[in-house]
Amino acid sequence: QVRLLESGGGSVQAGGSLRLSCAVSGEMDMNFCMGWFRQAPGKEREVVARLYTLGGQTRYVDSVKGRFTIPEDSSKNTLLLQMNSLKPEDTAIYYCATGQPRLGGTPCALDDEFQYWGQGTQVTVSS
Repeated sequence: QVRLLESGGGSVQAGGSLRLSCAVSGEMDMNFCMGWFRQAPGKEREVVARLYTLGGQTRYVDSVKGRFTIPEDSSKNTLLLQMNSLKPEDTAIYYCATGQPRLGGTPCALDDEFQYWGQGTQVTVSS
């Protein structure tokens, strides 16, 4: 069974930084989808960043481009999210997720390609 455990959330002031970490354990195929999602109160869950471990570009939602990155020291066992220049609108519960991509099409482009989820970590940004 695949397990994911997030850490690194907390409370910061606007303009600050946080680094989230997700420990991934269990059996996965050699290559799979990895990503970070978030859900703010009263809002739908949205993807923050997603990638396919076989390669290709990490994709970020427009609202975090230039501020959030998945650092190069991320691995298949530890997915990181470096969040800089945080804004109050980044306040949410952040989830990491993994899964198997569909056959055909762009790998890991769809939310249903992420079958395994962590319990989430709260990020609160105050103005």
